[in-house]
Amino acid sequence: MSSRRDRWADLTGGQGGEEYALRFARLAASGHDIHGEAAFCEALLDPAARVLDAGCGTGRIAIRLAALGHLCTGVDVDRSMLAVARRDAPDQEWLHGDLARLDALGLEPGFDLALAAGNVIPLLAPGTGPTVVRHLAAVLRPGGLLVTGMGLDAEHLPLPEPTVTLPEFDHWCTQAGLTLRQRFATWGGDPYGPGGGYAVSVHSRPTD
Repeated sequence: MSSRRDRWADLTGGQGGEEYALRFARLAASGHDIHGEAAFCEALLDPAARVLDAGCGTGRIAIRLAALGHLCTGVDVDRSMLAVARRDAPDQEWLHGDLARLDALGLEPGFDLALAAGNVIPLLAPGTGPTVVRHLAAVLRPGGLLVTGMGLDAEHLPLPEPTVTLPEFDHWCTQAGLTLRQRFATWGGDPYGPGGGYAVSVHSRPTD
């Protein structure tokens, strides 16, 4: 495990799984679409794709993508979140691990898509962002995609101020050999404009 504590753990104490699941259950019950991230990724994937949900939380997105026919692996450092995922989808692969040491999990490379939604990148342990992006890029097949969603201001983060800028994040991706393909303001595909408070980004690994 990383010696640095991630910001999510600082916020929740590693005990946020049931509360997080309940929050989305209430949203679904009130008629909200809670599958925007999965729908976004589904549009990018061929049938039966391999997907790594990095920072999978309670498994909401990975479970939905698996129901759509994809082979999903979820990784999270928060055991309380994984407990919910394993309860709700016991037949799926859920791994406990720190994304900064993703290489230690022995994942078979060749994923078609790696997803880091839910402000995973801004909530990483300080200083680990470049390492995490490098590990995510390494498990992708040639032409594979890294899809991320992150808040860029306090309004879109559970933090008083942002922890990473888009130029910084894009630099990490460039260092990892990834190229920006698309950027949106929402999971629904709204166009991103300079100064926007939230960004959904699609980076790709070269095909050769």
